[in-house]
Amino acid sequence: MANILKFEKKVAAISMLAEGSSIRAVERITGVHGDTIGRLALRVGQACRDIMDEKMRNLNCQHIEVDEIWGFIGAKRRNAERAGVYGDVWTYIALDAETKLIPSFVVGKRDRYHTQAFMQDLAGRLSHRIQLSTDAMHAYPEAVDSGFGGNVDYGQIVKTYSVTQLVKEAATRYSPAEVVEVERKIIQGNPRVARITTSHVEKQNHTLRMHCRRLTRLTNAFSKKFENFEAAVALNFAYYNFCKTHRAVRMTPAQAAGVESSAWTVEELVQRCGE
Repeated sequence: MANILKFEKKVAAISMLAEGSSIRAVERITGVHGDTIGRLALRVGQACRDIMDEKMRNLNCQHIEVDEIWGFIGAKRRNAERAGVYGDVWTYIALDAETKLIPSFVVGKRDRYHTQAFMQDLAGRLSHRIQLSTDAMHAYPEAVDSGFGGNVDYGQIVKTYSVTQLVKEAATRYSPAEVVEVERKIIQGNPRVARITTSHVEKQNHTLRMHCRRLTRLTNAFSKKFENFEAAVALNFAYYNFCKTHRAVRMTPAQAAGVESSAWTVEELVQRCGE
């Protein structure tokens, strides 16, 4: 007879993964083999992605902030081709500044294709015109126009740093230079200039790094496969949206946005994932 992992063990493993523990740490605490935990995390993460896709529809958001967070799969860019792995990977994140909800995310390269895919996905989840803020990445204006078709009030936050980095990749800068000037630029529509900011989503980047071990700096807990990385990110966003009380809104982001009437327990999340 097959050895089936008990539900309580599944909940314990998912809870620890969602709070930033590595697979090996979960293995030592629960006594469940790391390979079993990895397969569970993949299944639950893929189901979380589907849950997010289903729930995040017709959203009544007002101010959306967008940013990207760097990670890597298998090896960093300079070694990726030699090792035959994916290399640098970027997660595009959208955050509703009022409710703290994450309505959309896309995992891929920091390029024109994935930027457009992200904006099209985000635009399709909103019920009305919004104000959108991004950083000054050159691919955003075209992607925003492609995704929203002009039905958006869009501004960019442009930061000037005190030192020009000799290495161009943002991924290599663990401590960015001091910001000496911030310019708010109107790109499209009629956004409120004072609300052009990415501060809230940048704080969310920090939260994600603290809760997703595969994105923690200077560790060996990185993903070896793309599907594992995407599943880990999806698990953390679902946990953040539906289970974790946000201090700023004093409820889960899904409750604040009217997506759910109550907070989910981790047990409920695991059950909804089919486990």
